[in-house]
Amino acid sequence: MSIANPYEHVLRDERSARIAFARLAEPADPAVAEVVATEGYAGALRRVLSGRHTKLSRKLAPRIGHLDQIDDDAIAAALQARIVVPGDPAWPRGLDDLEAAPHCLWVRGGAAEALDNLCTRSVAVVGARAATAYGLDRAADLGAELSERRFTVVSGAAIGIDAAAHQGALAVEAPTVAVLACGIDRIYPRSHEVLLQRIAETGAIVTELPPGAAPYRQRFLQRNRLIAAMTCGTIVVEAALRSGSLATAAAATQLARPVGALPGPVTSMCSAGCHQAIREGIASLVTDAADVADLLGSFGRDTAPLRRAPVLPEDELPGTQRSVWEVLPVSRPASVAALAERSALDELAVQAALGPLELAGLARRSGEHWMRASRVAP
Repeated sequence: MSIANPYEHVLRDERSARIAFARLAEPADPAVAEVVATEGYAGALRRVLSGRHTKLSRKLAPRIGHLDQIDDDAIAAALQARIVVPGDPAWPRGLDDLEAAPHCLWVRGGAAEALDNLCTRSVAVVGARAATAYGLDRAADLGAELSERRFTVVSGAAIGIDAAAHQGALAVEAPTVAVLACGIDRIYPRSHEVLLQRIAETGAIVTELPPGAAPYRQRFLQRNRLIAAMTCGTIVVEAALRSGSLATAAAATQLARPVGALPGPVTSMCSAGCHQAIREGIASLVTDAADVADLLGSFGRDTAPLRRAPVLPEDELPGTQRSVWEVLPVSRPASVAALAERSALDELAVQAALGPLELAGLARRSGEHWMRASRVAP
């Protein structure tokens, strides 16, 4: 069959063909990827529309019939959105690492034109929808603290951990990016209409699906690969053993992006997936924004400080004094002879050590007997 004139507008160039394929095919369709790899977008689309690729033409036929009625550039303009393709300044370069990169992106929001810049130093914070109070609190804190460290928080705007991470970033007036599994014109979930409005004011809302597309389960799984690819790494805050968040972590691992997981109570099934990922070496254990920055950030600039327990006076005692201090009783004073027996030192050595210990406030004399001095709270 010959190509009908109504399709000429989608065959103008590679960009138009990319947008058309986003309408015709589901994300990461391997059959589309195969023909595009050999013929380019415009050539692949011409072959599909002409029917020369019989199998793929038949598969996409139900959607081809509507293609001549749609002007996506006009739709995007009406929605105050923009369509971004590879090579555009706003295209997140991390997406190029995907085996099946999106054909194009629909983007709206105050930072839509700066999407690639936002993603240059970014972190995906993902987790359970049925989150606990602990998980919500930690996700919000991470969202805020990572934003203050100049990381862009990227998530999926879902109920639970996603929303808490976005809200944490918004609380410190930082831009955040929401990646949807539906069309840019849809509010999903409906309860997050206000949240998505706030994200769009200073950040960006992103999807690879065309306007009108509904959120189906498979589209959420494909959306997760975008979150993993757009960011410098993924942090999982609460995930059950079967969780879409772990799919995001797996996608990040395949892309050689760092993955971190926040531990939770060992009795919590909401954290069982995080614990498994840590145990299997898929994720590094992180506890706060400093750990995340150390994992994902620049060496030197984002290195987490070495954490040490407080140094106590007895920690720096020389050998003999330490040995005597260790055997000093806490409640019932002991004689020098008893201390010598307990420490395996002679009495002269014990007496020589007790004087400096008393001066250091670590030993107290009671007549001819000795005991530990009470520790004064700082």
